[in-house]
Amino acid sequence: MDRLVKLDVKEVNIVFNRNEICSTTFKVTNLMHTMAVAVSLTTTNPSVLSITPPFYVLPPLSTSSFALCLSQPSDYPPLATPLDSIIVKSTMLPTGKANLEALQKLFSKPGPKIFKDAVIPITFVGPQVVEFLLSPSRKIDSAYVLSKAIKACDESELCLLLRSAVKCGNCYFASTLIEAGADVNKCDFTNRSLMSLAIQSGKSDMLDLLIDCGYVVDNSEDRLLHEAAAMNRLDLMETLCLGYLDIDVNLADLHGRTALHVAAIYGHVEVLQFLVSLGSDPDAADQNGWTPLHCASIAGHVEAAEFLLTCSVYVKYALTKEKQTAFALAVEKGHLDLYDMLQLGDALHRAARIGDVHEIKRCIAEGAKVNGKDQNGWTPLHRAAFKGQTESVKVLLNHGANVDVIDNSGYTPLHRAVEAGHVPVALALIGHGAKANMKGLKGVVPLHLDSFKNHLSLVTPSCEEKERA
Repeated sequence: MDRLVKLDVKEVNIVFNRNEICSTTFKVTNLMHTMAVAVSLTTTNPSVLSITPPFYVLPPLSTSSFALCLSQPSDYPPLATPLDSIIVKSTMLPTGKANLEALQKLFSKPGPKIFKDAVIPITFVGPQVVEFLLSPSRKIDSAYVLSKAIKACDESELCLLLRSAVKCGNCYFASTLIEAGADVNKCDFTNRSLMSLAIQSGKSDMLDLLIDCGYVVDNSEDRLLHEAAAMNRLDLMETLCLGYLDIDVNLADLHGRTALHVAAIYGHVEVLQFLVSLGSDPDAADQNGWTPLHCASIAGHVEAAEFLLTCSVYVKYALTKEKQTAFALAVEKGHLDLYDMLQLGDALHRAARIGDVHEIKRCIAEGAKVNGKDQNGWTPLHRAAFKGQTESVKVLLNHGANVDVIDNSGYTPLHRAVEAGHVPVALALIGHGAKANMKGLKGVVPLHLDSFKNHLSLVTPSCEEKERA
C-alpha cells in the first residue's frame, strides 16, 4: 500500500501578518475502509512552526482538521530555503484506540509499519510577504515564493505593492505584479503618480516598463520633465520624450514654472540644452515674472546663464513683478562672475562706442570683462576703434585690453580703425604694439589698410628719423 492517509492540499499557505500568531488549517483523511489509522504530523522547523494536534487517531474513512501556526509573533515571515514542510507519517491501529503517550512512543522509532505518507511544503503568502521580499533585509530570493505570495493579494494590495516596487526600482517585482493584475493606471491614488515614483527610482528601465504597459500621463497632475530636470537625469527625460512624443515641454507647474525653470534653478546645463532643442521657451515667465535666466542668475549658475543668454537676445532685460532684472538678482546675491554677461558687458561696449571714459572705468571696476565679446566677436576695443574714440581706446588698453584680438571675421581693432579711417586711433593702437600686417580670416589684409599704411608713414617717424632726432 502506497499510503494510509491523504491531505486535502498539496501545499499549505499561511497568510503572514506582522506580530500576529498566524495560522491556517488543513485536513487529513483516512483511506482505510475498515481500519483506524494513527497519524503523526510534524514540521521541519518545529521551533517556529507547530501543528495541533501533533498526533491523532482517524477512524476508517474519516477526515479531521489540523492547525498549522507560528510558534510566536514575528516582524518578518520566517522564510527558508528550501521551504519548511509538514511531514505526515501514519500507521494502522488495529485496536482503534491509543493515548497521546502511546502514540508518541509509537512514532518515536522508524519501523516497517510506519508509513511516510507525504511531505507538504509550507509557504507564507500575502502582501506583507511581498513587502519583505522587496526589502533590503530579505534573506531569500525565490521567484516561487514571490509568485505564491502575490496570489493571496487582492487588487488594491497589488496596486500598493506595485507602488513600492516602482519606488524601489525593482523591475522584476513590478512586472510580476503587473502580470498578476496590478493596473498601472489604477495605482495613482496618492499625491505622487506611479511614473513620478519611477523617476524618483532613477531607473530608466522602470520608465520603459510603465510606458510599455500603457501608463497614461495625466497632465493635470504629472510634472515628469520637471522631476527629471531637477535630478539632472537627461537619460530619463529622453526616455519620456521617446515614450510620449506629444509630451509638452512647456507644461507649467502650480507656480508657473516649466521644466526649463527647474533646470535653471539647479544649473543643469545639458538639461537646458536638451529642453531648448525640443522647443522649450527660454523667455517663459512664471507667476512672479521670473524667467529661467532669473532663476539661474540668483543661484549664480554661470554656465547656465551663459547658455540661456545665447537663446534669447532680450531675456536679460526681462523684469520680474518686483521690477528686477537677472543682473539685479545676481548683484543682490553677490555673484560677481555674472555681472559682465548680464549687464556690465553691454554697458562697457556702449560706453566704448560713445567715448564715455568715466563709464568705461566704472564698468571695469565693477566686474566688466575688458576683453568680453558680443555676438559678432567684437570687444569694447573694436567698438571704440571703429568709432574713433581715441581716449576710450587708451583707457581700455591701459586696463588690459588685448590689442590684437580678432573678431568673428578675423579683424583686429586696428583693422576696424583703418576701415573707418581713424588715424589717431590707429596710431594709438600701433603705439601700443598692434601688428599692422595681420591678415583677416580669408588671408588678406582688409580693404584700405595698404593705402592707409602710406598715410601712417607720413605721420609716423621712421627708424632713421628717430635716430637723427
